Amino acid sequence: MSESVGQVVELFVSQRGKSTRFNRTILELDRDGVIDDKFYAKSLERSVLLTSLDSYELALKNGIEMSYGVLGENILIDYNPYELSVGSRLKLGEVTVEITQNCTICEHLSSIDQTLPSLLKEDRGIFVKVVEAGFIEKEAKIYLL
Repeated sequence: MSESVGQVVELFVSQRGKSTRFNRTILELDRDGVIDDKFYAKSLERSVLLTSLDSYELALKNGIEMSYGVLGENILIDYNPYELSVGSRLKLGEVTVEITQNCTICEHLSSIDQTLPSLLKEDRGIFVKVVEAGFIEKEAKIYLL
């Protein structure tokens, strides 16, 4: 395998009926997404949201301080995959994912700051689908396949 391009920083799940995102040290994923997440088995093309630390740094440079997880990501990484094309694959721990689309901006971001939706229009995250199931742990290495 080629050299690692980065690592997993944080992992999150959302639960039905709860507005809080829950931090995890390990996630289990299968072809339907993140097991125990409220979006599990809803839409394969949008089942897992991958976000780069760069999104939080961009917000911070513009005076917006946010806690990790507030962008709705399941997986926060220290590598920026936003320029990769649809169909590109990444290996995170045991899991292989494929980029399906850029994340659209949700209006709830304006409740954090009015400028956030326009600021992160192209830099909020990417949706991926699971190609190879398994576990992802915090600090897992990331490989571009």
